[in-house]
Amino acid sequence: MLIETTRAALDALDAHLAAEQADHRLPSVVAGLVRDGELVWSGAAGDGTVDHQYRCGSITKTFVAVQVLRLRDAGRLQLTDLVEQHVPGTSIGRSTVAQLLAHSAGLRAETAGPWWERTPGTSFRELASASLGPDAARARPGRRFHYSNVGYAVLGELVARQQGRPWHEVLAEELLAPLGMTRTSLRPQEPAAAGFAVHPFADVLLPEPEHDHDAMAPAGQLWTTVADLARWAGLLAGRHPELLAPATLEEMLEPQVVDDRPGAAWTAAHGLGVQVWNDDGRRSHGHGGSMPGFLAGLRVDAESGDSAIALCNSTSGLSHGLGAELLTILGPRPVAPWRPSAVAPDVLALTGSWFWGPIHLLLRATPDGLELAPAAGAGRGSRFVVTVGGWRGLDGYYADEPLRVVRHPDGAVSHLDLASFVLTRTPYDTDADVPGGVDPAGWR
Repeated sequence: MLIETTRAALDALDAHLAAEQADHRLPSVVAGLVRDGELVWSGAAGDGTVDHQYRCGSITKTFVAVQVLRLRDAGRLQLTDLVEQHVPGTSIGRSTVAQLLAHSAGLRAETAGPWWERTPGTSFRELASASLGPDAARARPGRRFHYSNVGYAVLGELVARQQGRPWHEVLAEELLAPLGMTRTSLRPQEPAAAGFAVHPFADVLLPEPEHDHDAMAPAGQLWTTVADLARWAGLLAGRHPELLAPATLEEMLEPQVVDDRPGAAWTAAHGLGVQVWNDDGRRSHGHGGSMPGFLAGLRVDAESGDSAIALCNSTSGLSHGLGAELLTILGPRPVAPWRPSAVAPDVLALTGSWFWGPIHLLLRATPDGLELAPAAGAGRGSRFVVTVGGWRGLDGYYADEPLRVVRHPDGAVSHLDLASFVLTRTPYDTDADVPGGVDPAGWR
């Protein structure tokens, strides 16, 4: 809650935001921090207020992606479906829905016509005729990351055709209304910030045009506020399982393609509709936004769920690291005390030392299931959850692989069968069914 944030931290946050506005010559900038699902701080500097709508640009894509995945969860489509099955008649029909979500379909980045972000939009039929013809491909599907605004126009059309009404009406009914996002809309609603370009060599402004981009709108047209984006951050932090299943969110956050640039270690990748970052092992996800006259950023810390939001009405200038800087000023989360948890006796009996041949592994009970890890050094490990007939790996080498408990006739545990590997309580236990057998002379 806000009362738990120290006055000194609040003052420091306000001061940092004021410095961002002044140092980067932004007409206005607003920001907010979310902790435990609460907007614990929000601030404004310059001519805007936290009640103003700002255009959030490509953060719009995260809304479209969530709705596509909800359609998948409802059985209306599969991520492996070809685009042709849902939006026929384009040259990109052999790409999959998942590839469009992850920007790996090899599709052109922008439209074939004039700079679409500064000109009125066209219907999807006109867009497809001009931009989804034989020259639309830039690489074979699945080859590499290639950001595509046009791809999200296709996904918006997919949602519309699946649900029989415009994509933004679907989002308003199925996502915005349940979340209480009453200040998020397709077009600006007062009070709303006007978009500007700031001259690079003089302190003067140039108004940027604003249009309805029609078929291209799913790529970046939504307008929103700090408070509304805080609610959306809560969904992306897993606080609304009634709208987005936890397993689906986890799938969204899995890196599909890395943003690989020669000569540099990669720290950014793309999941299914979200950007994912890895900063020295600290994972976060969200999306940036950029449209003429506006910049935006939303980042959610994967471990804590702490989120940072920033919106400004300038074509350039917003610091990429502003959100992280604000979270640092807010300070660390209070350390939650350790509490014991209930563990079923049959699960508790599986914990402890196991051996894959001579390799020592440790199996621990967790609140969600089991976790296997090397006793020392690097090696294969995974988390496991209960499934029909045994356990299923969640990550690492054993992701989606089965873990089966094999028992003696009297019910006692003989060994574990992990994707055909046998784990025994002692190295190469002769009482277990070790593939290839154990030398009868034993260890020597």
